[in-house]
Amino acid sequence: MGAIREELARLRVVEERHRRLAGRVALVALATAVVDLVGAVAMYALEAGATRSQIHTFGQAAFFASVQVVTVSSSLTNPVTPAGRVVDVLLEIWGVLAVAGIGGAVATFFITGDG
Repeated sequence: MGAIREELARLRVVEERHRRLAGRVALVALATAVVDLVGAVAMYALEAGATRSQIHTFGQAAFFASVQVVTVSSSLTNPVTPAGRVVDVLLEIWGVLAVAGIGGAVATFFITGDG
């Protein structure tokens, strides 16, 4: 019973490594929000007037950019302009890097733990 109390007590302790993890995750989330917004603006500017594009409004561009960053996939067809395709690939690369960055931060958190 003493071991359970000891472990429960640890849940209430916030150490420097917890603050570092929270800071790193917040930084990736903030950077992702900026990339998402810039990507949405770019996709709207590049695709809204293009023939056969499914992006006609800023909302559709924001949806496309957000889904590309979060899941590297979208229900909308791929961009039809060459520049739109470049933005699409950059959004997908950011999504993969963001997931890897958060994974690395969490791994570092556990590696630096007391075991």
